[in-house]
Amino acid sequence: MTEAFPLLGRRLRLAVLGGGPGSFIGPIHRAAARLDDRFEIVAGVLSSNPARGEEGARVLGIRHYPDFAALVEGERGLDAVAIMTPNDRHHPECLAAIAAGLHVICDKPLANSVAEAAEIATAVRRTMTVFCLTHGYAGYPMIRQARAMVAAGAIGPIRAVQVEYIQAGMSARVEDGAISRKLAWKLAVERSGPSLVLGDIGTHAFHLARFVSGLPVVGLAADLGAIVPGRTVDDYGAMFLRFQGGVPGTLLVSQALAGTENAITLRVFGDLGHVEWQHATSNYLTLALQGRPVQRLARGDADLLPPAARLVRIARGHPEGLTEAFANLYRDAAELMAARLISVPADKLALEFPTADDGLEGMMFVDAAIRSRAAGGAWVEFDAAAD
Repeated sequence: MTEAFPLLGRRLRLAVLGGGPGSFIGPIHRAAARLDDRFEIVAGVLSSNPARGEEGARVLGIRHYPDFAALVEGERGLDAVAIMTPNDRHHPECLAAIAAGLHVICDKPLANSVAEAAEIATAVRRTMTVFCLTHGYAGYPMIRQARAMVAAGAIGPIRAVQVEYIQAGMSARVEDGAISRKLAWKLAVERSGPSLVLGDIGTHAFHLARFVSGLPVVGLAADLGAIVPGRTVDDYGAMFLRFQGGVPGTLLVSQALAGTENAITLRVFGDLGHVEWQHATSNYLTLALQGRPVQRLARGDADLLPPAARLVRIARGHPEGLTEAFANLYRDAAELMAARLISVPADKLALEFPTADDGLEGMMFVDAAIRSRAAGGAWVEFDAAAD
């Protein structure tokens, strides 16, 4: 075991909700939880279909329960729960986990409304629960490097922020013909939330812009809707952002731009230059200062700043990816959970993972964009979404 865990003397006992057979995100969560040997997955509710859930648990070698109440009753020694169920289940399951005294790792978005997200965030603060929201891209070392460099003034005062996240998975009429179980709930607004594209990937883009720039958003103007003919859920969003201090920003997200992959680009501009990160080359960060040669910083470089260096597992030239980024969030959360259990201060560098407060801000972002659309794309105040 590493660092904090000799004091704890054991792995943290983790249960999982969702992520069963056929899930994309479930195997990523489980691999991330085990990568640093800080969690032991002991039980789960893997599916709303008991037979599927039981079979999934048998394959994974964990104990199966039909629902969360039964799991809490049967697993008295749990430390934490990882929630990766459909979006409409996050609110009740997070609250139930907090009430049961468990720490929580939850997939994004935090909830399907500002009110639900606020209730979770309030419960977390009241109970001092360790709560990690898996905006996985925040776990990449070079995103942490960018955040630290911006905070240290490496590019000077921020002048503009640009972020885009585009995919092609819904560029065709996926609604026609047979629909998978995953798509069925995502295409149902009452389950996936008021804006599919914003809940699915828009909250990721928004969080990246906030996380690296360090600036709160105070207003936005949104063009939000569907670009595939006949579609009734949002698959496209483009908007202007206004950050604190009058700093302008742009955000573009779509799940329906044919020919793209999981394409994410973030640029933060200062008066001295800018940093740029792209998901396709996630092990690298570009630093371009005006009048100086462009630098390509790499995960594994000897002179990375501490927030990035602590997340590097193997030497430069050996790529790490999304599973390792998720694992960095799990490791951060585990360090804080262990520190709470043994009543010692946590490593301050382990406290940068996204929390319930970030999830609340993400839902405020979604709400503001929807209000802007209702107002014909007019500017709306961001903070008003919390009222």
